[in-house]
Amino acid sequence: MATNMLKEKYTGKINTVTIGATQEQGGTRTSTVTVGGDATMPFLQFEGDMPLKPVVAMEIQDVKPDWHPLLNEVFADVMDCPVKWAKKCVECGADLIYLKLAGADPDGANKSPEDCAKIVKEVLAAVGVPLIVVGCGNDEKDNAVLPVVAEAAAGENLLIGLAEQDNYKSVAAAAMVHKHKVLAQSPLDINICKQLNILITELGLAADNIIIDPSTAALGYGIEYTYSILERGRLGALGGDKMLSQPVICQVGYEAWRAKEAVATEADFPNWGIQADRAILWEAMTAAGLLQGGAHIMVLRHPEAVRLFKKNVEALMAAPEI
Repeated sequence: MATNMLKEKYTGKINTVTIGATQEQGGTRTSTVTVGGDATMPFLQFEGDMPLKPVVAMEIQDVKPDWHPLLNEVFADVMDCPVKWAKKCVECGADLIYLKLAGADPDGANKSPEDCAKIVKEVLAAVGVPLIVVGCGNDEKDNAVLPVVAEAAAGENLLIGLAEQDNYKSVAAAAMVHKHKVLAQSPLDINICKQLNILITELGLAADNIIIDPSTAALGYGIEYTYSILERGRLGALGGDKMLSQPVICQVGYEAWRAKEAVATEADFPNWGIQADRAILWEAMTAAGLLQGGAHIMVLRHPEAVRLFKKNVEALMAAPEI
């Protein structure tokens, strides 16, 4: 006897957001990336549409970072050159490049806004995938750098950030003037997340030009709280809340590669298994959990974690209807 499944009915859905612009659209990208459009909870296609699969952005920086030796080994030949690094990430399967302008940090290389813009232009010229560009994390310096970057890359439809509750105006204004998308970050708080979107839209940027970074925790370090924030946001969006209807990005690589279980040596913890395998799985499993929470863009670091993530996505998207 056939069983009738009880299906939830939703009134809202996640906005679709496109990053990048082809030559016909005024940019130079050979491909664009569109995320969102979900009208159901993650991968419950029997209840509603999930037309677009989640994607991967691989992180690079404009100066050589102090990353784990396993990552340094993978990218040893390119970490001194963001152009070569970006190309290698595309070869490894990156759908987007996540470029952090760490060199702008006043306590580091203290690169000028013009120097940062030059690097962004060079990476744009080197690869055809869309770019996500974020500042160094120093609010004052980012307010100087990001508008210059936005102007230099006008027409490319970047995703730029980070726009935060106390420091969002210059990023949002630059995005509006030069036709980019805004990456809005909040500290694992659904109310601040919503309020930040309200503040940005009050400046005149449409809500469908925003992607949410709710902040992220790694497996074993608060991932369940991140999951609950993602779930609450998705339920709010499906219930019709326009200020929670934005696609979500999660910075998985940064969090996973500082977890003790990922970086502890085999000498210190011989029962934990091979450290290289453990670290990659920690990144991949963190991504898998957040994927089920509803993330649309995963920022990863290791190529093998990228491969495992994409395999997981394909399997979930191909799940038969009930």
